[in-house]
Amino acid sequence: MHPKAVFLDKDGTLIENAPYNVDPERIVLAPRAIEALQMLRELDFELLVVTNQPGIALGYFSSDALDAVEDRLRELLAEHKIPLAGFYFCPHHPQGTVARFRAICECRKPAPGLLFRAARQRQLDLGASWFIGDILDDVEAGNRAGCRTVLVDCGGETEWRLTPLRQPTLVAADLYSAARQIAAAESTVTSPDSVPA
Repeated sequence: MHPKAVFLDKDGTLIENAPYNVDPERIVLAPRAIEALQMLRELDFELLVVTNQPGIALGYFSSDALDAVEDRLRELLAEHKIPLAGFYFCPHHPQGTVARFRAICECRKPAPGLLFRAARQRQLDLGASWFIGDILDDVEAGNRAGCRTVLVDCGGETEWRLTPLRQPTLVAADLYSAARQIAAAESTVTSPDSVPA
């Protein structure tokens, strides 16, 4: 049986939104994020970050700068014994100033490439997984990968270009509310492998 995952957008969902920030000291977890992640871990979800990082293509920072960001996130979560199963980022942007990262790619959300890569590497069951993000590009990426999706409606989305692929399964006010709604949804799912008590 393949593991299931919750994919997490980084900025505005898992951590406070600070545009183009790669300073580990300025990384602040979203309110009640630890409680949310603990709840999801208790439901046997692997936790993975999936994030667009156009600042690399735009020349604001190098891809190596994301190593320190990942390390800091892992450190913050490890303090509460929460493992981070993966950290995936897209360095591309179609209008990038750094030639090697100026591209239309399959990994920049709303494309689902990062989710497919994570699923291949970790043998994840995408149909049993969720994507939580604060904009509709996150929702579309999750839907295109075959996940269920939660839109954290906290002001991150400003365009509201709605299409069938950009309709979330659930809408939540924050990450903690998203985790609670996922827990409620999971409690109504009967596993075909479950054995009645």
